[in-house]
Amino acid sequence: MEQYFSIGHIAATHGLQGEVVLKHHLGKKTALKGLEVFFMEEGKDRFLPYFITGTRIKNEAEVFLSIEGIATKEAARLLATRKVWLREADFYKHAGKAAPISLIGYLLLDGKKELGIIREVIEQPLQILCRLEIEGCEVLIPLHEETIRQVNHRKKQVVTELPDGLLDVYLS
Repeated sequence: MEQYFSIGHIAATHGLQGEVVLKHHLGKKTALKGLEVFFMEEGKDRFLPYFITGTRIKNEAEVFLSIEGIATKEAARLLATRKVWLREADFYKHAGKAAPISLIGYLLLDGKKELGIIREVIEQPLQILCRLEIEGCEVLIPLHEETIRQVNHRKKQVVTELPDGLLDVYLS
């Protein structure tokens, strides 16, 4: 099964021709050059493709997108606030190597204990939250400089030292 990674959401419409503003967390200024398609979730693990006809950089974290079949402001408005997903290969091509979002797909460890694969990275002002599944339960793990011990990009691992009792909130 193909993997998809959330990179942000449609923040607004722009103009009268159906253009939208994608607010992304890719960690670098990008026009998404070469990206032909992105996806939106239509149900649990069901993704609908949207084909890109043009892109322009707005600022460090936003890009204007023109989408095939979306030619009016009203049609574009229906996409507002929806999450945008990329295929795994496209995600790794466009994500900044030092950006927190690049940790998606990494194995999270508490010391030597494997917790699970990071499925989503949620950036907060003072910390990063990683969403993963442990024993079938969705868990949010806060990451900041006090809890991160090592990030091994070669092994795709994040080693942490989590506060005592943090996992008990989810798993008890």
